[in-house]
Amino acid sequence: MLTKSQIATFRRRGCLAVEGVVPQDLRDAVEAEYATVLRKFAQAHGIAWRGGFLPTLRAVHDAGIDWFQYLDITLPGDRIAADTPFHYGPAVHALLTAPALVEIAAQIVGPEVTSNPIQHLRIKPPAATVAEGAPAHITHTLWHQDRAVAHADADATKMVTIWVAMTDATPENGCMVALPLDRDQDMLPHCPLEQTSIPPELLDETRALPLPVRAGGVVLLDPMVPHAARDNVTDGFRWSFDLRYQRTGQPTGRAHFPHFPVRGAPAPDWKAQRDAWRAARAEAAARAHIPLHRWDSTSPHCA
Repeated sequence: MLTKSQIATFRRRGCLAVEGVVPQDLRDAVEAEYATVLRKFAQAHGIAWRGGFLPTLRAVHDAGIDWFQYLDITLPGDRIAADTPFHYGPAVHALLTAPALVEIAAQIVGPEVTSNPIQHLRIKPPAATVAEGAPAHITHTLWHQDRAVAHADADATKMVTIWVAMTDATPENGCMVALPLDRDQDMLPHCPLEQTSIPPELLDETRALPLPVRAGGVVLLDPMVPHAARDNVTDGFRWSFDLRYQRTGQPTGRAHFPHFPVRGAPAPDWKAQRDAWRAARAEAAARAHIPLHRWDSTSPHCA
């Protein structure tokens, strides 16, 4: 739970780092689940188990194998096929429904809370090992607003991003940075650059505030606060999850992806939610592609 002072700081600045939120046993369960998933993936590519999840992932990554979508907890923004991989297991579901996260979300969005489907695994390898053209979610994250990367039907949705650190997040390994709000923040233009992001000339990066947090801590982000994550210049991996929660009954900004209640109504079990993602995948594969973003290169800021 947040203190009154923390809530006031978040509402004023639009960003807040909070230590010690996700317990060690839950993080261990998530890592064990991912170890099982990765062991199968690595063996299929001829990579021997290296004694743990992150050491084995390093071996897979160093072999030049594209691993990200196999581990992500959502479907991708490009064309979805009937066999597009994703991961949704019991430990991931336990993380999304963790009381500590849900109660923080309720303090921000109100008592009835829904898990929004705009969610991602983020594992950032050392920048020196990332190949050109690698998936955006394993490199630096360019400046954006979370409101702006949802569809416009959610522009009035009460929402908060809870960024969960699975490993320590530091300025050196690419922790979150934000431009704290000092007034009502408009939605800034975004462009299809290396990633969908705010053109640099519209930002004052000298105001950027690093938001380091230890494993088990979280970073809260208002949907209008501009934020980014810089390169990982260490030799290790930085691991986190982007989770998003919203007021129940409001649009999600991803109507074609499944959402579910986590407070104020019973949550489904993990198999039901996994099956909802499988059904969304089948439907997406059978119809015309729905772009995830509203922005294109026709904006005058994108020339």
